[in-house]
Amino acid sequence: MTSANLYELLAAGFPADRTKPCFLMSDGAAISYGALEAGAAQVAGRLIALGVEPGDRVALQAEKSAAAVMVYLGVLKAAAVFLPLNAAYTGPEIDYFKADAEPRIFITDPPAFVAEANGAQPLDLAVPRAAADLAAIIYTSGTTGRSKGAMLSHGALAANAISLHATWGFSADDVLLHALPIFHVHGLFVALHCAFLSGAPMVWLPKFADAEVLSGLAKATVMMGVPTFYTRLLANPGFTREAAAHMRLFISGSAPLLPSTFAEFEDRTGQRILERYGMSEAVIITSNPLDGDRIAGSVGYPLPGVELRVGGGEETGVIEIRGPSVFSGYWRNPEKTREEFTDDGFFVTGDVGHRDPDGRVWISGRAKDLIISGGYNVYPREVELVLDELAGVVESAVIGVPHPDFGEGVVAVVIGAAEEAALIAAARAQLAAYKAPKQVVFVDELPRNAMGKVQKALLRERYAALFATPR
Repeated sequence: MTSANLYELLAAGFPADRTKPCFLMSDGAAISYGALEAGAAQVAGRLIALGVEPGDRVALQAEKSAAAVMVYLGVLKAAAVFLPLNAAYTGPEIDYFKADAEPRIFITDPPAFVAEANGAQPLDLAVPRAAADLAAIIYTSGTTGRSKGAMLSHGALAANAISLHATWGFSADDVLLHALPIFHVHGLFVALHCAFLSGAPMVWLPKFADAEVLSGLAKATVMMGVPTFYTRLLANPGFTREAAAHMRLFISGSAPLLPSTFAEFEDRTGQRILERYGMSEAVIITSNPLDGDRIAGSVGYPLPGVELRVGGGEETGVIEIRGPSVFSGYWRNPEKTREEFTDDGFFVTGDVGHRDPDGRVWISGRAKDLIISGGYNVYPREVELVLDELAGVVESAVIGVPHPDFGEGVVAVVIGAAEEAALIAAARAQLAAYKAPKQVVFVDELPRNAMGKVQKALLRERYAALFATPR
């Protein structure tokens, strides 16, 4: 039987000349593909020497580094299961993940582990795996209850990598600017896999910093980022049309991209950001076209092989997907797995949206964020799109909180400088009255997770008593 170990697919994309750079570091140094390959082989050998067997979990909680990528590839090569964890997690959070996933090895210092592994017998050939075998567990953000471990197989990650590599036109001529964290599917699977399959170098930045990103753009051809990256670039006068002139592609995901950001970016650079849609349970699901019109607010079309439908037979509803890149289920949680899949095998994403006559997908928000006010459904994204275009509004987050008359009242939490009454009146001019905010709260910033998504559960908690006190 031919092995389906993901490592073998990725390594097959490495350049024939392994002296070519993989990581272009901010200090001017470079780490070659040969060094990456050798490090992964040493890590795999060390893990096996430590008693790690196929299917054992290996956890990594550390800051971003090239050594951390060697650990990731070494885990795959040894047929263990990679478990990346946010370096910001606290002790009690880590205790939960340890108890739930029971990792055989827990690594917190990748450079030290790689150095230690240099004394091990390197693993020359990857341990064979079947496509259905588990490659990684990605814990979801856990905004409601405990985090759940999404199980991603070698076959699922391979299918998504191959599809993205073709969809976005990656080649050996590309240089990827990588400023994302690697504990999340965006920086770990989406970005790294596209580069590896191309044998392309990466401008390797520990995090987003304006000066380093602007410098990196001079060497890069593709950038992947979250919307915050692009708003920060636009706020920097050094980000000019000339600075972006030889970039062929800017990709955005992990959180909604404001149409105003899309428009301002095009005005500044002459280029349209390519927005895509994904999640831990399926990596990337849809993408705007590489060649073709990219439309602000739409996340494009389903990737090849992905079946997408709107549940319930309504025009707008919860998006359901089926395809080769969809996860296998939640780790040690068969009940939750059963709840999240339909009888005919579609995964219920929890995201609300619709498809237009052209087949494009539009996301309205999370089902759990749906507001029911006076018996009417209000989709926050629809209201936010209106508010974000109004004068004085930088960004808005619309939530529902308990209301004595309507069950839930629509509240807009806004960054910006404007008059509450004027914003409500302007919203009412474009929306049905029940959709317009009943109150507007002004803040300096919105709470976000590590990938830039606004944490609406925190906002709902913070303003839960807003309508309980007469104004």
